[in-house]
Amino acid sequence: MSTPGVSPVPSDFGPEILRPRDSGEVAAAVRRAAAERRVLTVRSGGHGFWKPEAGGLTIDLRNLASIEVGEPSGDGRIVRIGAGAQWGEVAAALAPHGIAISAGDTASVGVGGLTVGGGIGLLVRDRGLAIDQLRGAQLVTADGGVLEVSDTENAELFWAVRGGGGNFGIVTRLDFAAAPLEGVLAGELSVDGDQAELLRAVRDTLETAPRALTVTYMDVPPMDPSAPAGARLAVTWAGTDPAALAAVLQPIMSVDGVQGEAVRIAYGDALITMPHDVDEPNPPMLSVNGLFAELDDALIDRLVAFRRAHAAAVVFLRSLGGAHGDVAQDASAFPARSASWFVMAVAFDIPGLLDDAEREKARSELAAIAQGRLAAYANFADPSSNPDAAVFSEPEAWARLRALKAKWDPQNLFAGNHNIPPAG
Repeated sequence: MSTPGVSPVPSDFGPEILRPRDSGEVAAAVRRAAAERRVLTVRSGGHGFWKPEAGGLTIDLRNLASIEVGEPSGDGRIVRIGAGAQWGEVAAALAPHGIAISAGDTASVGVGGLTVGGGIGLLVRDRGLAIDQLRGAQLVTADGGVLEVSDTENAELFWAVRGGGGNFGIVTRLDFAAAPLEGVLAGELSVDGDQAELLRAVRDTLETAPRALTVTYMDVPPMDPSAPAGARLAVTWAGTDPAALAAVLQPIMSVDGVQGEAVRIAYGDALITMPHDVDEPNPPMLSVNGLFAELDDALIDRLVAFRRAHAAAVVFLRSLGGAHGDVAQDASAFPARSASWFVMAVAFDIPGLLDDAEREKARSELAAIAQGRLAAYANFADPSSNPDAAVFSEPEAWARLRALKAKWDPQNLFAGNHNIPPAG
């Protein structure tokens, strides 16, 4: 059975991969997947937790990568972006206009995938999530229909796709309100001293810091040139006044072993460049993440101890608050607007790296780290470590999402994700 305009692409992984060129071809591919009862996987143009299923059908959106910048309006400049574009491309296209959209933290992340999961980025405290800047989208539904969704058109679907993941259709185009941004101050501070002491200083500083400041803490093993081994604190300041940033960072810089500075750069240059092939699946791992109301001493101690206990482990934190908390909880499907920190811990489980006892120890430690979280964040969650998608929603939102799933995808065609099962 063939689909007009959609040609199979050979893949080493076995299943068939389609790379449609417009929403009509996406709709044709969806109808084909439904008719053939194929397991359907959808990916936008970048890296992420994706795994084609044997005998399944993958719709790869990388050809839907247009970026159109509109004229200035009262809501900023509307930028229409194909779901298969990557955020590094978007930042580069917007820079000449002096505008930006707060997205993720990596240049090779696809626009569609990051956005439907929420989008916690380097400007999250200044501008909120990627979905907070979204004004509309084009969506291909399970019956092959092509819909426009916004606050005034198919509003329930628009609510659902902002944080509900790819459970309700395939987003093919996203319309964002981009706001002016002259530049940012960004840099990485090396951390050679007591990581727990640093994290407490960072926590205390962020409690009163201006929302222009977002920080990201990483402690990683040797992996690749984009992520040198050890602990470091990445700083992003939405502005260009180094004196203002230096005053805010003074308590952090006074911690023993902290060195470095932030310099003025274009926002796009602050995004991480990943050297790996985005078509390669991520390595096996044990992981947990959470959106936390506060970064208390017990959580800090658990994170530091976990990293010390495992040679191939990662600890990652990003500050929230500010604009992230300005949005009403029921305005979108994204959970935990009251959270002030995002936390993730990972132990890589590459064959031969962990024995059974070490694996069970890591699982126990990860469960302890997750205690007290308000919710988990789908975009940073390995599906194999997070089988229950309810952890990515507020309880009230979960019931609403399941009811919408039953209405728009009763056969659960869009199941190759953190799946929301239809109600019933």
